[in-house]
Amino acid sequence: MNITYEELRKIKHDLPTGSISKIAKTLAVEEQTVRNYFGAHKYDTGAIVGSHIQPRPKGGIVNLEDTAILDVAKRIIQESN
Repeated sequence: MNITYEELRKIKHDLPTGSISKIAKTLAVEEQTVRNYFGAHKYDTGAIVGSHIQPRPKGGIVNLEDTAILDVAKRIIQESN
């Protein structure tokens, strides 16, 4: 799936407080892995996520190999509205 980096960051910023932890628990991954998925670059405590950024306007295009974290994030945002 392709998404702009700007869109990905907006989704992260739209998440309610505590959502990173909730996503991590739901998917049985480390919280830092979820943060890395949304653009963080701290790989010493979290896994490297299957994504690739192609430089373009709006931060570039992010190609996500696995959308599980994104899907849970969107569901949390939808449930919070």
